Amino acid sequence: MDNSIIFAVGGVILGLVMGFIIAKTLEKKNASKLIKEAKKNAALILKEAKSEGESIKKDKILQAKEKFIELKAEHEKVILSRDKKMAEAEKRTRDKESQVSNELSKGKKLNDNLESKIKDYNHRLDVLDKKQEELDKLHKSQVQQLEVISSLSAEEAKEQLVESLKGEAKNDAMAYIQNALEEAKLTAEQDAKKIIINTIQRIGTEEAVDNCVSVFNIESDDVKGRIIGREGRNIRAIESATGVEIIVDDTPEAIILSCFDAVRREIARLSLHKLVTDGRIHPARIEEVVKKTKKQIEQEIIEVGKRTVIDLGIHNLHPELIKMVGRMKYRSSYGQNLLQHSREVAKLCGVMAAELGLNPKLAKRAGLLHDIGKVPDAEADMETPHAILGMQWAEKYNEKEEVCNAIGAHHDEIEMKSLLAPIIQVCDAISGARPGARRQVLDSYIQRLKDLEDIAFGFTGVKKAYAIQAGRELRVIVESEKVDDQKAADLSFNISQKVQTDMTYPGQVKVTVIRETRAVNIAK
Repeated sequence: MDNSIIFAVGGVILGLVMGFIIAKTLEKKNASKLIKEAKKNAALILKEAKSEGESIKKDKILQAKEKFIELKAEHEKVILSRDKKMAEAEKRTRDKESQVSNELSKGKKLNDNLESKIKDYNHRLDVLDKKQEELDKLHKSQVQQLEVISSLSAEEAKEQLVESLKGEAKNDAMAYIQNALEEAKLTAEQDAKKIIINTIQRIGTEEAVDNCVSVFNIESDDVKGRIIGREGRNIRAIESATGVEIIVDDTPEAIILSCFDAVRREIARLSLHKLVTDGRIHPARIEEVVKKTKKQIEQEIIEVGKRTVIDLGIHNLHPELIKMVGRMKYRSSYGQNLLQHSREVAKLCGVMAAELGLNPKLAKRAGLLHDIGKVPDAEADMETPHAILGMQWAEKYNEKEEVCNAIGAHHDEIEMKSLLAPIIQVCDAISGARPGARRQVLDSYIQRLKDLEDIAFGFTGVKKAYAIQAGRELRVIVESEKVDDQKAADLSFNISQKVQTDMTYPGQVKVTVIRETRAVNIAK
């Protein structure tokens, strides 16, 4: 049994070996077949590749030949265009050469003609010189013959002729002057009236509306009590600080401010407006607001001056003169607002100067500045006539001589030296003399109030003086360090006696002297 197993195992192994050998043999045969087939395929592929390469080579050669032919054609075109341009350039060059040769030939002909003309001209000059010499000789011989005949030399004859011509010219000139004067006398007055009437007709004017009272409107009557204050202390503080009389009566929702000085009234009005708007009304606050309002008014005066000179087209005016022009807004002349009057005179002067053929801008300048002497800075300036004072200020601030002379001469204080001066005088008269322009009574009234204040300022120790209640009361504020209570009483008596002896006035004038002592300390 064991032997059968061994034989079986051996048979299996032998079968396996034989199968392996047979499989290897078959595999080699298959591999040789595959190699042969691959060689055949490779040979076919190589053959096909060679045929394709030949065809591609032929195509590329054909393309190269076509490209060469195209490039050759383009090159031939470029060469042809260059040849054409060169031919055109050669043609233009030949044309220019021919043109230049023609110009040269023409220039040569012109030079020949010019030389011939110069020769002819020189010949004629020689002939003229000879003829001139012959004429001079003939003239000398004729003069000598005339001198022999008339027994006078040539110089003597000339003198006699000149004298006779002078006499004739003088007679003709006198006759012409006489005729011109006669004609001027006949037409001067008519022409002057025509110019003045045309000037007046071209100016729009206003009537005098200035007065000595301003009305301050309030929202309710409750505000009146706050303005008056406890025992009237607020209203006294306002009157003391501004110099304006505050009238609080039964007029509903209104308080009356009375003062002849428009600047004081405006300061009081603006101060009251600020106080009422702010709501804090007491003496310290009143003084603070009044000080600020005074500065505001000064700035407003400058702005008014600037606007005025810009409106009138006046340039390069000194800042101090601009300030004086602004101050004229708060001054009046015989009830006529001084700034409106000066603007009106400036416009009239510009129109009249244009009609007469003069400089209208210079005339406007002189017309605006002609009354600046009516707004003096100091009391000493009030003694100088306003025309002279205005001229001095204009000279001080480098105004032109014609302008200065026109300002100083418009009331005949000095001699008129230019045509500008009578124009200013005439236009000033036109502005002031028209109906409704001025009020003589108002101006005299304002002057009386100013004189009343000036009397108070003439005493030592007086700090402020205000004429109020239409001149029926003079309120004087003194310096407490210099004037005691006894001197205050004496001062009141002395001022009243001075007013009584030096002034003429209706009714009575009450003199009130106010002396106030303050003690101020600051806690830090």
